[in-house]
Amino acid sequence: MMLVYTSITKNYLPKARVLAISIKKFHPDWYFVLLLSDSLPEDFNLDNEPFDEILLANELNIPNFKSWAFCHSIVELCTAVKGPAACLLAKRKNVTKIMYLDPDIKVFNSLACLDKKLDTYDILLTPHLLDPETDDLSIKDNEICALKHGTYNLGFFAVKTSGQGLQFLNWWSERLIKFCYANIPEGLFTDQRWCDLAPAFFSNLGIVRDRGCNVATWNIAHRHLSKDDNGVFYVNGDPLRFYHFTSYDNGDGMIMLKRYASNQSIVHELWDTYGKDLLANGQGEAKYRSWYYEQFENGESIPSDARRVYKARPDLQKHLPNPYSLVEPSFMNWWNVEIAQNKLIISNFVSIKKRTLISLLIQGIRSPRQGFRLAKSALVVLRLEGFFGLIRRLRHYK
Repeated sequence: MMLVYTSITKNYLPKARVLAISIKKFHPDWYFVLLLSDSLPEDFNLDNEPFDEILLANELNIPNFKSWAFCHSIVELCTAVKGPAACLLAKRKNVTKIMYLDPDIKVFNSLACLDKKLDTYDILLTPHLLDPETDDLSIKDNEICALKHGTYNLGFFAVKTSGQGLQFLNWWSERLIKFCYANIPEGLFTDQRWCDLAPAFFSNLGIVRDRGCNVATWNIAHRHLSKDDNGVFYVNGDPLRFYHFTSYDNGDGMIMLKRYASNQSIVHELWDTYGKDLLANGQGEAKYRSWYYEQFENGESIPSDARRVYKARPDLQKHLPNPYSLVEPSFMNWWNVEIAQNKLIISNFVSIKKRTLISLLIQGIRSPRQGFRLAKSALVVLRLEGFFGLIRRLRHYK
């Protein structure tokens, strides 16, 4: 059996509905699992949804889940759970193949060709690009961007649940549990950069070169869309399998669409129709806007710097294994009290106080007295050696 899944927080639920409906249109017998890193929205009833099953991220048997989740942003968490979820789903007796699709994808034709490819290959990946760019702007937007974020777009992958497919899932899942962060300077972009290594590690990996698969703004300049009299979409004469509406919400997708497909009216029709699909499935409704893991138990929002400090401090993780909790000792109180005191101490560093504060916290400043001594020394360095001298010193501070 083919099992398809996607990974979301509830703000992406309308997109996941559009995806599931589009899959069921062509493959009603495929089993669809919604992986949710969030609480269920109010009035949610699975019987009224296009999903076959809901799988919650806290059910994936990830050790110290709350501590682990706290170390991730919303995007990092939704991608980090993809590997552990696939490993768990692969253990089901009747599941022989697994396909992942991002929630901002819509299927427009049968995906049976991908199902059939898994009879030959154990793993399938789609590259962002299949055609080299010819001008500097396109090279920067697409080729250099792919070098930063990963050669393969992990909005799609498919595997067998045996052989190298299972080996891939185990390897990838282990990497995601420990290293699924958006940190391009250190060579990481959530789950994608890891798969640059996959073709070298797994000999039975198939690269999908069907231009109808994973069409998106980063490759649309080389993929001409058309539509026949029956309303069937094509790409360069072949069926459009699925389109990836990445960056739909923030407007960046439309900017890139206008840049690279201004002469393709069919593409703009596709985007307009997708917007209507989303509205019909609850896009923009208030009940989908919050994220369960974005706040402490009292509803106070978690600053991104608090996550950063907690992630960098194993001692805090050990001492405060549930950083969301208000039970003393609580991470929220540690953050609000101790951090506030240290902020006051270094408030003279107007232009760099935030950067300095986080650097000091990560490196272990635990008391106002210790922070005061370091701040006083830093003021002297700032006066004598300037801003860059201070930064050099902070980098080497032990």
